[in-house]
Amino acid sequence: MTEPVIKTFFDSATSTFTHVVSDPVSRKAAIIDPVWDYDPKSGRTSEQSLQKLVDYVETEHLHPVWVLETHVHADHLSAAQFLRQRYDCKIGIGAAITQVQATFKPIFNAESEFKTDGSQFDRIFADGDSLEVGELRFVVMHVPGHTPADSAYAVGKHVFVGDTIFAPDVGSARCDFPNGNARTLYQSVQRLLQLPADTVLHLCHDYPPEGREPRAEWTVAEERASNIHLRDGISEEEFVKMRTERDAKLAMPVLILPSVQVNMRAGALPPAEANGKSYLKIPVNVL
Repeated sequence: MTEPVIKTFFDSATSTFTHVVSDPVSRKAAIIDPVWDYDPKSGRTSEQSLQKLVDYVETEHLHPVWVLETHVHADHLSAAQFLRQRYDCKIGIGAAITQVQATFKPIFNAESEFKTDGSQFDRIFADGDSLEVGELRFVVMHVPGHTPADSAYAVGKHVFVGDTIFAPDVGSARCDFPNGNARTLYQSVQRLLQLPADTVLHLCHDYPPEGREPRAEWTVAEERASNIHLRDGISEEEFVKMRTERDAKLAMPVLILPSVQVNMRAGALPPAEANGKSYLKIPVNVL
């Protein structure tokens, strides 16, 4: 089997990893969880941090054919539309995107034409679906809990896990967003941790303690041995109790309101209004 070439970029403003996974023969590539810069003070977007990724793609003569979203992110805007327009690539996400869209359409009082059938994406994936990127074959794993629509993407011994499990000294993702569930997340992570010990888990985020640099890759063996929330021996009941108590004390992510509005549209802004400008809404006393 062809071994993928993996290049990872870290966006320090949102602590997000974006992965470019390419086939060394055909030069076709998938881009996982790309970040679109957004300044909440000015409301301006930019591609400044994305430029490093674009430079890499073009220097290596890659041909992106997919943007793969692990879920509807609440901490950054997706650059999926920018990449679709630049490279004519497709955008994919887990099938439960329809549940997320149905939940947030009334929260943001989205336009009546906004569809909650996932049609803003080129493909919505069910558990076990596969896709080809040159000689690489990706298999989709439905891993809900953080949100209902989380997916992981496995290619060979590499799995891109989104917001399911974090670095061993960080633990796990929150489960208090609409339709999140700590018990479901525990079960999803156990599925990942039952993979072979040398399986490489590629994270979506890292929030390292002082003295450690951000690190995107950890093996199943490392996570099972020392993850502070999910190592071997921690029961489902213990995890649910810890996660529920911890989530009750967490503040909302800084960019949750703009992020979800854009990301549920596959990285597109809401339709322009009569003056030609697009607006993001701030629902008051809702979340």
